[in-house]
Amino acid sequence: MPTQSPAAGAVAFRDSVRVEFDGDHADLVGPAGAIRLRPVRDGLRGVLSRLTEQPTPVADLLAPLPPAERTSVASFLGRAGHLLTWSITAGGRELARVEPTARGVAPRAGDVPSGVPLRLSRFAFCRSRDGALVLESPLTAVRIVLVHRAARDLVAALGTARTVPELTGADGHSADDVTALLGHLIGLDLLEAAGPDGRFRSDADPTLRQWDFHDLLFHSRIRSGRYDDPFGAVYPYTGQIEPRPAVKEPPSGPAVPLYRPALDELLARDPALTVALEGRRSVREYDDEPMTADQLGEFLYRVGRVRARHVPGDGGGDEVAARPYPTGGAAYDLELYVSVRRCAGLAAGIYYYDPVAHRLVLVNDDEADRHAMFTVASRSTGLPNRPDVLFTVTSRFQRLSWKYRAIAYATTLRHTGVLYQTMYLVAAAMGLAPCGLGNGDADLAARVLGLDYLRESSVGDFMLGSLRAPGDTTPPPDDTWHMANSPEWALAASAKLPKPTW
Repeated sequence: MPTQSPAAGAVAFRDSVRVEFDGDHADLVGPAGAIRLRPVRDGLRGVLSRLTEQPTPVADLLAPLPPAERTSVASFLGRAGHLLTWSITAGGRELARVEPTARGVAPRAGDVPSGVPLRLSRFAFCRSRDGALVLESPLTAVRIVLVHRAARDLVAALGTARTVPELTGADGHSADDVTALLGHLIGLDLLEAAGPDGRFRSDADPTLRQWDFHDLLFHSRIRSGRYDDPFGAVYPYTGQIEPRPAVKEPPSGPAVPLYRPALDELLARDPALTVALEGRRSVREYDDEPMTADQLGEFLYRVGRVRARHVPGDGGGDEVAARPYPTGGAAYDLELYVSVRRCAGLAAGIYYYDPVAHRLVLVNDDEADRHAMFTVASRSTGLPNRPDVLFTVTSRFQRLSWKYRAIAYATTLRHTGVLYQTMYLVAAAMGLAPCGLGNGDADLAARVLGLDYLRESSVGDFMLGSLRAPGDTTPPPDDTWHMANSPEWALAASAKLPKPTW
């Protein structure tokens, strides 16, 4: 028979919440939001004061109030959940605290089945936060602060399937502790009961099965809604850590100036944007003749050069730059490194692209390292062919994390996607063979490029080479392709047939 666990009852404001009274107004201010209450009458004022002192059972908060005020206070507790902490107690001691991480979330307890195997969801995880061990999951908008050792031991034991008799018998936990804590873990989707087939929900549900743990956690933390840490451009390290410059100081080493195209000539000969968009495709086969140094110079100039730079004066502000592709806050965290296998007019080697001087700076001339970089790129495509040039896209992570909380790494990935599209369109306009890669070896790249993995590391890889003559590489789509919304000239471009006259 299942055992019913009571919902957490003792409630208090979190330590990080301030209550500020101003006449008949009260402002509740927390790190992730604030609520203004008005009018604040005697009953609610007393409740707010008690909530700042110590955890108090909800029944004790409501008992002294007239019926009308009980309703309004209960409604307030529901709205202010993200500012409150609810205690889970057993045997006269506090086991854990439930902290809602989103508005409108309240503790809830479920039945604790005694003879059914129980196990933590595979999405649940423990970590240290503000000096305490907490249990969290991207499936639920709460965190459980594991206050007492009994709670920490119980959670650790539930990493593998256990029944209630096993937890209270062989594992030696008290029945009160087990019932109080497990009921809330079940009610808050942190703990799962095995189904009739012995499988757990996070392993059996078709939707959950297709989520990797880290992907779902990442998704839950980079969008507002179910998490309460500071979010967005909050400048958390102002006055503590110096921001990284908008433009990286180039490394020392032999430098090769690059060709600079005239923009008016590009305007005269470039295809229309629609033609480049419709003709864009990934190409992994290359012409016998390599691309040239002039083509590489033009490509880098159009894709990644610094067009302008702003360094704020005494008035403050962010140091920013301008390049051909957009980034959040004009931060420009991304850098380009160029591994050259073959390029007419340029020696093979691994170079850093200096976007201000528009030049390549040699950082590694070891043939084995160059071979390793191209080998990883080839494996990523599943093909043996190797491009003329491999671009390694790195991010100077602290360029973003100095300003942004929660979204810094997500933003660098967004920037990488924007850069990929820019590279594809420029390659299409120039008649080159581009291919963005979905994987790369960040540890290898850090070693080969001489970078600190935590300060600047690879986040993308892009292959580029000379394009074979139209029509001699890939046949038109066969009958398994059902083309939609594709004009004939776009179909021809995607099938590598002769291009239409621009």
